[in-house]
Amino acid sequence: MDNDTVVSILEKNGIKPTSNRILVLKALLDSRKPLSLKDLEADLVTMEKSSVFRVLALLAEQHVLHTIEDGSGVTRYEICNANEDCCLEEEIHAHFYCEVCHEVFCFDSIHLPKVDFPDGFSVLSMNYMFKGVCPKCNSKQ
Repeated sequence: MDNDTVVSILEKNGIKPTSNRILVLKALLDSRKPLSLKDLEADLVTMEKSSVFRVLALLAEQHVLHTIEDGSGVTRYEICNANEDCCLEEEIHAHFYCEVCHEVFCFDSIHLPKVDFPDGFSVLSMNYMFKGVCPKCNSKQ
């Protein structure tokens, strides 16, 4: 992903495009899977952990990304693809956590089932996580 596109995404969401914000967003956009803070730290060795975390918090607050808990207690971050609002119903999809290699895989084509909650309940987030062993780790057994 080129820097002009990254800057455009930030500006569209009302975020001043600083160098740290560009680096973090570019890393997330270039990834094919949700990334943890530790993953981003390893990719962005020039940034301090606290700086990466502040950028992630801002991006989440502005609905550029959303968080998922991967089933092992680690929070991972994933870019929202919706144009106007993060986590639209048609965007929320399943994830798979491999208990051997600890990778998280996105299953964009497997969407969350529609759930009708009783009146008065407001759902703010959902997580659809499967756990098991991925094909790569299965082939090693």
